[in-house]
Amino acid sequence: MTENRVDPPTAGGERELLQGFLDFHRGTLLWKVSGLTGAQLVQRSVDPSSLSLIGLVRHLSEVEKYWFHRALAQLPAPPLHWTAEHPDGDFDLTDPARAEHDLAEFREIVRVSGEIAAGHTLDDTFLRPGHEGEYSVRYLYIHMIEEYARHNGHADLLRERIDGLTGE
Repeated sequence: MTENRVDPPTAGGERELLQGFLDFHRGTLLWKVSGLTGAQLVQRSVDPSSLSLIGLVRHLSEVEKYWFHRALAQLPAPPLHWTAEHPDGDFDLTDPARAEHDLAEFREIVRVSGEIAAGHTLDDTFLRPGHEGEYSVRYLYIHMIEEYARHNGHADLLRERIDGLTGE
């Protein structure tokens, strides 16, 4: 695998540790999909599941956009890969010819998410569209780390099934 990934810090301030773990998990996802063809990236795990590596990338693009762009920054950020007609479009509507585009889109969304987060303290709060109560940026970081950790476990199994490659 060729994607660079930086281990999170083992000591530091709360923001540095949270950012380090989030970046580590983002890098882990990119590491798990690196060096594969479009056909391999859209390969599904086991019928009837539509879970694939590129589906995970597309799903996490949606998660990044929703939490950082739409909820935290209050930007208009409509879904990219799903609609009311296709609520699981991030997983169901994958195309091997678009895999590189999906990866570039993910990287750009993460870049913008980083810019948005940098403008907020961990104690800043925001309202989620369609939900009650305030959420802190600290909660957002913890939630995103959990989201990536769970899906990176899926990615590890998918990658092993594709070519036998394993690793933390």
